Amino acid sequence: MKRTEIKRRPLADTVLASLEPEAKEYRENYGIDRLYFVVGSTGRKRWELRFKKPDGKWGWHGLGSYPDVTAKKAREKAQEAQRLNSEGVDPITHKATLKASRDAAEANTFKAAADQWLEKKIKDGRAEKTLAGINGALTNDILPALGSKPLSRITRADCANLQASIESRGAHNTAEKVRVWVNQIFGLAIAKGMTENNPASNLIDIAEKAPEESQYPHLLEPELPEFLRAMGESRSGTIVRTAAWLTLLTASRPGMTRWAEWTEVDLDAGLWTVPGVKMRRDHIVPLPTQAIEIIKDLQRLTGRSRYLFPSSGEKVPVISDASINKCFALIGYKGRMTGHGSRHTCETLLSEHGWPEHWRDMHLAHKKPGLKGVYDKAIYLPQRQAMVQWYADYLDALRDGITDDQRAAFQAKVNAG
Repeated sequence: MKRTEIKRRPLADTVLASLEPEAKEYRENYGIDRLYFVVGSTGRKRWELRFKKPDGKWGWHGLGSYPDVTAKKAREKAQEAQRLNSEGVDPITHKATLKASRDAAEANTFKAAADQWLEKKIKDGRAEKTLAGINGALTNDILPALGSKPLSRITRADCANLQASIESRGAHNTAEKVRVWVNQIFGLAIAKGMTENNPASNLIDIAEKAPEESQYPHLLEPELPEFLRAMGESRSGTIVRTAAWLTLLTASRPGMTRWAEWTEVDLDAGLWTVPGVKMRRDHIVPLPTQAIEIIKDLQRLTGRSRYLFPSSGEKVPVISDASINKCFALIGYKGRMTGHGSRHTCETLLSEHGWPEHWRDMHLAHKKPGLKGVYDKAIYLPQRQAMVQWYADYLDALRDGITDDQRAAFQAKVNAG
């Protein structure tokens, strides 16, 4: 339709849709509120409002393209612009301000806030093990769900769904950590003026209750001989196999073993000193001769690495948290023995043979209760050195088939203190 054929105004929708372009762009008065319909030479169409600026001069204010902005929507926008104009507000300036605000909100994505939060964690000197856990949660759960979204557009439902998705796979410990970390990220974003609200607050009220904790699978003394002989035939790689043996011989937490560094180990003194940045307080682990021997063998393989048990992957620099348990599973002890369960095994065996509780607690890095933990700094190192060597020797004897005379001799050593 040519514009010369227009017979009445306001322009009907059929007219707007059929108006043909001309050699030059032209404007047609819509017929209401100084609203104009613009047809470009290429056929593109848009809406404009003619208005008087605060300085008394006339200007044009764009209201959007057609057909994205319908005639009805264009009239609404024109009325709003005229209202602003009547209050002394330039609608063009107002539109630019709103756009800048939206652009800023779009730039403030969750990932941008998460990057700043993680950078602060690094500057605060968080342990590498902790940072690896954070990076894993960000990569696998948090950023895929929230990373690309502007902070202002993330809802409480988004955060609740993230928590529920982690709980659905039974990872309640991870869900709890993620809930805390997302809450902290929003807290930092608010402090920096990146957003005004924290939709991750109070999610604990809807968190799924974790199942009652059960003891880690572990073995008692009668089951150890067969297990130890099976470990001697293990076909796991040297790094993982050594990590499993070191965990068994020292009753260390598997995570402590995995993140062990060569600078922490003094093979001449037979000591492994884990710094407080990893454990909240320094922890000294006496090494039995059996542990020293396997570490020396390992040194030829990984001695140039920072860690005793390095990983070949990029995300985490040490072997995975499943490695030690997999080593046990491969010798037929899946669901029967775990890395953490070896602590139960050690504690039970030492207790049954009469080793003092305070020596055992110190060896297992248990926190002393109440004021005793504040004032009592005893670490019983000489006593624990004797105890862990006794334990390693006893495991060897069990593996080789302990005799009654040997069992009596071992018990005599305990009784002698």
